[in-house]
Amino acid sequence: APLIVFVGRLSDQKGAGMLLDAIPHLVEVHNAQVVMLGTGNKDLEERLREMEHRYQNNVRGWVGFNVAKSHHIIAAADLFAMPSRFEPCGLTQLYSLRYGTIPVVAETGGLVDTVQNYNPHASQEEERGTGFTFAAGDGWACGGALERAIKTYREHPESFKEMQLRGMAQDMSWDVAAESYEQVFFWAKNDTVFC
Repeated sequence: APLIVFVGRLSDQKGAGMLLDAIPHLVEVHNAQVVMLGTGNKDLEERLREMEHRYQNNVRGWVGFNVAKSHHIIAAADLFAMPSRFEPCGLTQLYSLRYGTIPVVAETGGLVDTVQNYNPHASQEEERGTGFTFAAGDGWACGGALERAIKTYREHPESFKEMQLRGMAQDMSWDVAAESYEQVFFWAKNDTVFC
């Protein structure tokens, strides 16, 4: 069974409610294992406790936060869910890529810039993607992306492994970012302005 994890603030902004809504289907239909670590909205904390009680063999929730534990959880998982409604940058999806945990993220902010949607039909290896994306704020789309990820995990393990390796090989260092900034400044200085 795939292990799906969420690490973050239990809030509407982080989309925690969407993932909690998806848990019954993920467990009952796909026998998925789900681990959520975070704190925040008291109603969402209570829902997490209810899901853990209801699905004792499949769901674990830690209300609270521990940096070391968060890294262990992400590194141990198959899939990392980040259903944020908005996300200016985001770091945890970068951790998941580095650890070989496939991110399933909303198409918003920095998530779009760092996770390329899986496309098994792309002609070039590097264009096949590093994770799964879905429309931000859409619970059905979130569930659909998780289902696509589970299907790939189960039915196409070689493609899944290749995606893990692509994610782990990405260079997200400051050297790469500095080169990109340098290019933008060059264009800004040298391109003709059309008014």
